[in-house]
Amino acid sequence: MARALAEARAASERGEVPVGAVVTDRAGRIVAADGNRVEEWRDPTAHAEILVLRTAAAALGSPRLVDHDLWVTLEPCPMCAQAIAFARIRRLHFGAADPKGGGVENGPRIFGQPTCHHRPEVVAGIRETEAAALLRRFFQARR
Repeated sequence: MARALAEARAASERGEVPVGAVVTDRAGRIVAADGNRVEEWRDPTAHAEILVLRTAAAALGSPRLVDHDLWVTLEPCPMCAQAIAFARIRRLHFGAADPKGGGVENGPRIFGQPTCHHRPEVVAGIRETEAAALLRRFFQARR
């Protein structure tokens, strides 16, 4: 999660919402790491989770990341949650909950839907205070 938080801080410095994500293999080696790039790329799908899933899939030559974990600083939105299911991520670790835009423990709870064919193990609240503080500071500076 330390690397995901570093990616979130870098995203914030670029003017992006500070969300960072990392994909690791079963041994814990980092396969992909990035932060949000929505504004930079003018791409509504350039969420940190989507970017690292794409990079990891390309690096491994497979759209399925069965033995891989995703670490992200904020609860994934519904779009990202569905991509996580499609990628067959083994375990999702996230920091801060997202009551307004989350799609895992809040909102539509994608993994609990009968149409969701893969449900990763979910570990929530990792370094939650730090992840939430990054987001709070970012949005307070814009008000």
